[in-house]
Amino acid sequence: MGYSAGMAGGGVEIELGARERRLYDRWRRRLRPVPPGASSDLRDVLLLLPDLLVLIARLMRDGRVALSDRIFALLGFAYVISPVDFVPSFIFGPIGVLDDFAVVAWTLSRLLNRVHPDIIRFHWSGQGDALRAIQRVCDWFERRRSAS
Repeated sequence: MGYSAGMAGGGVEIELGARERRLYDRWRRRLRPVPPGASSDLRDVLLLLPDLLVLIARLMRDGRVALSDRIFALLGFAYVISPVDFVPSFIFGPIGVLDDFAVVAWTLSRLLNRVHPDIIRFHWSGQGDALRAIQRVCDWFERRRSAS
């Protein structure tokens, strides 16, 4: 299995063998098999936060991403996995996940503006195009932030 994508001024060539398949991708495929042409469903919505966290974690480890952006991603990732939240999930239930989504959206918004789109697409495990999914999440939070 290979991946090839053109970049302005050069090309990116990344080869993945069977041994290098990612654990999360295998787990996700078992949980949510995606036949060709399938549309998103509730499972994709429930897997959105884990998909975004895995994307951030992969970008943190990618040497093509600037060190300052990897540190920013690390801080966002650490906040989301930390038991300490501004809006605790154990008190507010599903509403408590919104601050985690906000931090993920903020982190990814910065990364989207600084990392080449092909690198982001390469690391995406979710259904559909990574940039469209991330943009929808970021837009949703921008609208909420503007309304308040």
